Amino acid sequence: MIVEVCANSYESAVNAELGGANRIELCKDLHLDGLTPDDDIAASIIDKLNIPVFMLIRPRAGDFVYTNEEFELMKNDIIKFKKLGCNGIVSGVLNTDNTIDIERTKELIELSRPLEFTFHRAFDKVINPLKAMENLIKLGINRILTSGQEDTAIKGLKLLEELNKINNNRIIILPGAGMKIKFFEIFSKAGFKEIHGSFKSEINIKF
Repeated sequence: MIVEVCANSYESAVNAELGGANRIELCKDLHLDGLTPDDDIAASIIDKLNIPVFMLIRPRAGDFVYTNEEFELMKNDIIKFKKLGCNGIVSGVLNTDNTIDIERTKELIELSRPLEFTFHRAFDKVINPLKAMENLIKLGINRILTSGQEDTAIKGLKLLEELNKINNNRIIILPGAGMKIKFFEIFSKAGFKEIHGSFKSEINIKF
């Protein structure tokens, strides 16, 4: 199973790799559910780590409906982090009715290529997750980070399993939120090949 660790500092990213993480999602301000990381920290981590580093592109806390100015900032950040040598982008945009903003998300995906693209937990706000997944599959994204629309992934396991079954290996469903090592076996037996977490409450972890 691939373990993606959400890291919000140089120290947490390095410790995650030492602990056996397979991939990093880099952000800042975890107390705000993660925002776009700072350039200097990102550059240092990309240079230091030997595992893939994905960048969260989220310009502010709150909803996932962005102004034109915010959207331009997101695009500029993708270009900047690609130049720094990151391995993937984590982002997404919604409409005011909590449907996927197809055109803007498509623009971010195309700008990110050839890097992998993960649609982040904005997915947990959509009204119709099955339809939203199909739309994202059509856009060609690599994975969806989701808690199954619950506070934690373990609570959202039923929807996560449904999404995983219906997509039939067309996309990766990446369970995340409240993830703990003790849940690994549950998600593995349920057929998930990747998991995501910050593991803030688990000290000196080894995956």
